[in-house]
Amino acid sequence: MTRFLPYNPEQAYLVPPSVKDELGADHLCFFVHAVVERLDLSAFAAAYSAEGGALYHPALLLKLWLYGYAVGLTSGRRLEQRTKEDLALRYLAGGARPDQWALSAFRRRHARGLNDVFTQVLEAARAQGMARVGRVAIDSTRIRAAASRDRIDTQQRLRHERAKLRRQVRRWQKACDAADPDERGGLQVQRAQAEKVLEEMPRRLERLRKSGQAKLSRRDPDARFLRERSGFALGYTAEVAVSDDHFIVAQRVTQNACDQAALLPMVEEVERQCGSPPAQTLADAGFFSLANITELARRGLDAYVPDSNLARELNTGQKCPAHNRPRHAVQQRMRQKLRSPAGRAVYARRKAVVEPVLGVLKQQRGMRQFRTRGLAGVAVEFTLAALAYNLSHLFQRTQV
Repeated sequence: MTRFLPYNPEQAYLVPPSVKDELGADHLCFFVHAVVERLDLSAFAAAYSAEGGALYHPALLLKLWLYGYAVGLTSGRRLEQRTKEDLALRYLAGGARPDQWALSAFRRRHARGLNDVFTQVLEAARAQGMARVGRVAIDSTRIRAAASRDRIDTQQRLRHERAKLRRQVRRWQKACDAADPDERGGLQVQRAQAEKVLEEMPRRLERLRKSGQAKLSRRDPDARFLRERSGFALGYTAEVAVSDDHFIVAQRVTQNACDQAALLPMVEEVERQCGSPPAQTLADAGFFSLANITELARRGLDAYVPDSNLARELNTGQKCPAHNRPRHAVQQRMRQKLRSPAGRAVYARRKAVVEPVLGVLKQQRGMRQFRTRGLAGVAVEFTLAALAYNLSHLFQRTQV
């Protein structure tokens, strides 16, 4: 008599007829399904015309992408494959098998619809007493572009390439004139290819000039070389505002090389999404400028944003040198507020509020590099990532 359990991969049913019996009724996929079914998806339907063939339902593709980003699946090809293999994704697809072309087209097409869904999910969280904007922490992170940092255009490189192509065209023209008629075909093809690239040179030079950048990516002209801890990265700046209970209440993707220009727009984005400005705004020294602090004070908003010298003092405990004393009254008041025990306690919440959210997005959800190209494309992708994060966080909070 064997002590082993029965084993037969060729049995008729590998999973029970009911998906809930296999995954459990409290699985994330059922929560995603229930939330999306309650959303207003009219913005998605309005993006399609009445002409053309049959399409996958927007709710189906939205559920697949939300669940995919919630578990770190950001590739259309991988999501297509897993929809055939993963029981949760098979349930959300309703047995359909959309290919990666349909999935990627949906992600590119529906910027407005996804932003609308982001707002609706925040409203659902606030209806349950979460995602309040009493205290908001703002931060940014660099996310690499889907382009090589070696394939770039500079004025010197373009001019050198143009001169090289001109020499090649002249050389091939001479070779064609000297060659037998039967041997000219291949040389003429090479010359035609070089002439085609040469014709594009003025456009590439003009694009570089209009960008105002010294270097420009060939694959993703919207990407910028941005400083990060390890050096410079070709990518974008993702900015988030996070509530005290770790919901992303505002997000956007920019080309900003520094954070000073982002503080006021992010406060305004929080107000647009939530209907009211935050009672307290926390941000690190990268967001500090006298203009920012003065404007927030004029609006009557309680801000906790140290200058670089004060941030060093708060982090190391060493007093600012005498020659670094602030000369402006607004900066003096900010230092006094942050040096007080109450101010230190409030500002200490910044790290605990926003940095874990960015860590989850980058380390667990695969948002270290974008899959799409162009500022509009990566903005949609990051909206999906933030939306999936809020949805999974709402799921965790409702399970407690």
